Amino acid sequence: MVIADKVISSEAVFTGLENEAKPAAIAIKGNKIIAVGSMEEIKPFIGLDTKEYHYGNQLIMPGFHDAHLHLMFGSLFSHASINLSDAHSEEEVASLVKQFSENVHADEWIIGYGWDHTNWAEKCLPTRFSLDKVVPNRPIILFHAEGHYSWVNSLALENARVTNETEAPPNGTIQKDENNEITGILLETAMNLVVDIALAFPDKRKEELFEEFLKKSAQLGITSVNDLFASSFDKLNSFDMYKAYDEAGKLTTRIHLYPELNDDIDRAISLREKYNSEKLQLAGLKQFIDGVVTGHTAYMLDPYLDKPITQGSTAFPVETIKNWVTKADKEGFQIRFHTIGDGAVRLALDIFEAARMDNGVRDSRHALEHIEVIHPTDIKRFKELGVVPSVQPSHLALMPKESHTLRVGKEKDPYTYLCKTLYDAVEYIALGTDYPIATLDPFKEIFHAITRLDFTGDYEWNSQEQITLAEALKAYTKGSAYSTFREKDLGTLEVGKLADIIVLDKNLFEVENKEILQTKVLLTIMDGEVVYSESVYYPTILVN
Repeated sequence: MVIADKVISSEAVFTGLENEAKPAAIAIKGNKIIAVGSMEEIKPFIGLDTKEYHYGNQLIMPGFHDAHLHLMFGSLFSHASINLSDAHSEEEVASLVKQFSENVHADEWIIGYGWDHTNWAEKCLPTRFSLDKVVPNRPIILFHAEGHYSWVNSLALENARVTNETEAPPNGTIQKDENNEITGILLETAMNLVVDIALAFPDKRKEELFEEFLKKSAQLGITSVNDLFASSFDKLNSFDMYKAYDEAGKLTTRIHLYPELNDDIDRAISLREKYNSEKLQLAGLKQFIDGVVTGHTAYMLDPYLDKPITQGSTAFPVETIKNWVTKADKEGFQIRFHTIGDGAVRLALDIFEAARMDNGVRDSRHALEHIEVIHPTDIKRFKELGVVPSVQPSHLALMPKESHTLRVGKEKDPYTYLCKTLYDAVEYIALGTDYPIATLDPFKEIFHAITRLDFTGDYEWNSQEQITLAEALKAYTKGSAYSTFREKDLGTLEVGKLADIIVLDKNLFEVENKEILQTKVLLTIMDGEVVYSESVYYPTILVN
């Protein structure tokens, strides 16, 4: 009989194989689960040096797998920026920026995030002039809540050499007023004109941000993430830094890389060969089909109600996207697309279908991210084409409901932010945060998945789209693992799988929904090793 290194048990263990938590114990040897059963069944695996972790009725479950985030970009916002999400006016943002500037080193950019003009009394986009008044001598860049446009001051434009004559890059807009003067709002790829300078951090600073992320991830019970290409913000990424941490045994969160899908397929193949370990691997490629509803850049099947001259647009010419997908699919890459509008969702499905016809049918598991609006006839196509829906439930509460309904029409409301419908339509859906667009906290996503509470916290937006707690936990573990071809290693508590296990401070199956938001992680085990422990509980262990 093999003797376990660790045994962890509770009256409430959610393995992910059933829809409830049951009493059980789990034996771990090295980085693998070697047995799951009753405490009596696990006793033969316990030796003199086995560490035993016993938790009364506190929930043990697989580690969370965030299916969609932006690792370094998120850490920047969490640890080196000012949060503007609670501001209610342009003037309030300016005041907060002035206060923040007094605590930032004089040679550093002032970086902020989370402002949302649709939540202000005056719902107009702000201008650089309000920032110039309060901080005229420091460059400022403030990212919108959805991350698809930024607000900068005049010095930031000056440092980036952006003038009234500067041409916007493809799929980008340098907003100007009626006098043809730059307002300070840069949409989509136009952000790169300033971002490339503002986010040119030294390696040491990047390491600090990365370590902050690993620490926070472990504290939240997140043992795996999908790190997706984020356009303007990829300036911060450093895959080689991740690899150095992996080789040094310092990587405490599994990272699945999704760099940019473009025409350089040879580079993608090279990266896939270079990053290919159990903890760090290139899992696929990612690209944008469209933008966001609030900026009228999400690609819709119909014109916007409040801006009927446009239905949004695609980030790249359709033929270009199709050619990229055909080449990458032929080389066996999984592809994930940012698709917000119903037009973007349909186009992406059409392109995946065309790739099948060109390259043949395979288990590609291409994925669509966000899917904020979908035409009902396209729902069944996910299963037909083997496409994984990747959903971020808390996005329905990022901003007022009217930010969608007043733009895309109330008739599309029943097909907005779908969850249950997609869950029932396919074998697996994957849940994530889109961190830092939403916080890294998995419990917030679970809460909104099962309650559908909107921006106000009182209204259930499309309550028919609620999923059960068990369904949400499965989607945040096994579903996300499936979306990266890791379901044989991760996502459930089974013999032979990697020991990525967490313990919560309460049994989620026995608490009211509102208590989910206050849930804490007591213990995080990744690859068989304790990577986080709540001090009051660890090392509360028994050694025979």
